[in-house]
Amino acid sequence: MAGSYLRKTIGQMSSRLCVAALAALPMLSSTGTAEAARINNAVAVFSGIDKITGRITTFDVYIGETVQFGALQVTPRVCYNRDDTEAQKITTFVEVDEITLDRKIRRIFTGWMFADSPGLNAVEHPVYDVWLQSCKATSDLPPPDTASKK
Repeated sequence: MAGSYLRKTIGQMSSRLCVAALAALPMLSSTGTAEAARINNAVAVFSGIDKITGRITTFDVYIGETVQFGALQVTPRVCYNRDDTEAQKITTFVEVDEITLDRKIRRIFTGWMFADSPGLNAVEHPVYDVWLQSCKATSDLPPPDTASKK
């Protein structure tokens, strides 16, 4: 009789522990993993290759501005990275347009680019390739507003 009482008591205690553990699980998962804050940058740094000449060019583009690379116009909308204490995840949301031979503008790419996976979301063009290198807060080039005042 004492054995069945003991088994019943242990069973109730283990059930209570399981319920307590399940109740604490959401708190552990919400506080146990720290999500690194992304840093919003003013400049996206791209590299591009002209497949005809083999020339690679690196160029800075301010967020919201458009830079022409060959027949392509590159316009980043955001550029994010993480601080130096976290593993870097450098991303940009970019729009790429092509100026056709009849002077029309045709969108050939809209989406996210990832610096650590340049082939994942690549600009598909027969003459030019463009990929994200990095993000930064400032550039050696003057911002667009300053450039127009000179």
